[in-house]
Amino acid sequence: MRGLPKRIMDHASALPEAAPICAGTLLHLGRRAAVDQALARLARAGHLMRVCQGVYMRPVETRFGRCAPHIGKAVGALSALWGETIVPCGGSAANRLGLTAQNPVREVYLTSGPNRRLKFGTTAVQLRHAPRWQLLAPHRKAGDVIRALAWLGPQETDDSLDAVLPALSPEDLAELAGARAVLPAWMAEAVSARLVHG
Repeated sequence: MRGLPKRIMDHASALPEAAPICAGTLLHLGRRAAVDQALARLARAGHLMRVCQGVYMRPVETRFGRCAPHIGKAVGALSALWGETIVPCGGSAANRLGLTAQNPVREVYLTSGPNRRLKFGTTAVQLRHAPRWQLLAPHRKAGDVIRALAWLGPQETDDSLDAVLPALSPEDLAELAGARAVLPAWMAEAVSARLVHG
């Protein structure tokens, strides 16, 4: 490998795992059309992974060969790149909180941005646009509770809150209480009944 592809790979090798690589950030290495072509060639050769249109990542070298970067890290890096909130879906939140033993079959994340399909090697990840209230308290327990309840639905709310509230810290409880104004009525009423009168 030489010329522009080599310069791109030298640049990519200096980046941390899951760092997005976009043509716009490589224009110091060559003209836009040449950079686009080089990125496409590097992806076809397996040196880079095309995650979605215009975004590439360097595969991780392991003793078993090349594999995709850690999905959580990659999604976090894309969240920063696009300026969007991206969080695991309600099914994942419910599983983490012990409210379901089911593991989501597909990798699904909720986003403040548009629906997208990402590809990490053989793993497909769906980004689904979600309303603002489902994206509250990203990567925190209070947010996990909100997303889990949204996924489980109104019929499961009372039992689920009874199960998770005792394990929440005072900060988590305060954050959950503070979110009530923007939650759907069925969820806000159930949270209020426990946090205010409980």
